[in-house]
Amino acid sequence: MRTIFLLAIGIFVALIVYVRLAPNDPNNAHVQAQVRGPGDYPSAGGFTAVRQITAAPADVLTVITQAAMDTDRTTVLDGTVEDGMITFVTRSKVVGFPDYTTVSIIPAGADELDNEGPLLMINARLRYGQSDMGVNKRRVLGWLSALGPLTVALDQDTPST
Repeated sequence: MRTIFLLAIGIFVALIVYVRLAPNDPNNAHVQAQVRGPGDYPSAGGFTAVRQITAAPADVLTVITQAAMDTDRTTVLDGTVEDGMITFVTRSKVVGFPDYTTVSIIPAGADELDNEGPLLMINARLRYGQSDMGVNKRRVLGWLSALGPLTVALDQDTPST
């Protein structure tokens, strides 16, 4: 019985160490999400928000980057303001589970949308597991609040799925 208990603890510790030390691959994480129109799109283990912007894309990305860097345990994985797409890694406090958040600008006239102006898309998702318990949504909405008038607020007629 003691051996099984020690083996279970060893496996648990090994998993935590793996989660903490596993490298983040930008080729898998720094990717554009499915382009959508303005709205909120929750998913299992993630949350995507799309907003029309009212300022220059570089200004919006600069403010979002500052909000991200003000978030505890968040670092840049890949991308820059100049690239128009940045992926951040935010780790949970206790175990260090990584969540990826990719922020990008969808230019006006995107083939998929025929949008009149540029759109900001923030796609947050977990790397491990199936449920984030709403953490990604709270983080994205917090970052959006930092933008204030740089984005157009969703009206009540805008669908959220």
